[in-house]
Amino acid sequence: MTLEPPDPPLADDAIRLVPLDPRHEAGIDALLADEDVRRHTRIPSEPPDGFAATWLGRYLDGWRDGSRAGFAIEAHDGEFLGLGMFVHLEHEGQQGEIGYVVGPAARGRGVATRTLRLLTEWGFAGLGLERIELWIDVANPASERVAERVGYVREGVLRSYWFKEDIRHDFGIWSRLRADQ
Repeated sequence: MTLEPPDPPLADDAIRLVPLDPRHEAGIDALLADEDVRRHTRIPSEPPDGFAATWLGRYLDGWRDGSRAGFAIEAHDGEFLGLGMFVHLEHEGQQGEIGYVVGPAARGRGVATRTLRLLTEWGFAGLGLERIELWIDVANPASERVAERVGYVREGVLRSYWFKEDIRHDFGIWSRLRADQ
């Protein structure tokens, strides 16, 4: 099942979400250099050479097979601000998981909140989802505040959940339901 990018494109008065393509590889590489990004995401602690291209390829494949949807977050002048994505889509169950990564220069400007709001609205209206989840490291209160601002509810905590490599963290499971709107 091919997933079509939203039409019209997802945007508000400050940002736009552009489907990922090879021109975004340099922006992804820049995110990989940020310690907070490596700590709070599934990106390896020490990304191997070529990781950005491999990771980008998974999202390009995801558009083709309908399993995920990745976007570059851009200012309207084209500045790369980060990533917003459905990291997993389960069409039969009408649910998905959202993730977002904002570069250091764009933090504190509402970019993550705007991205989450746009992706959530598209998930319900454009993708027909009934449930959308966020998995947030409990050591990342800034991301928890983003979830709260967009109306997500923390359902509970997965304690000592295997995250990546030999790393275990506690993860809050946050959700929004179509019925919450």
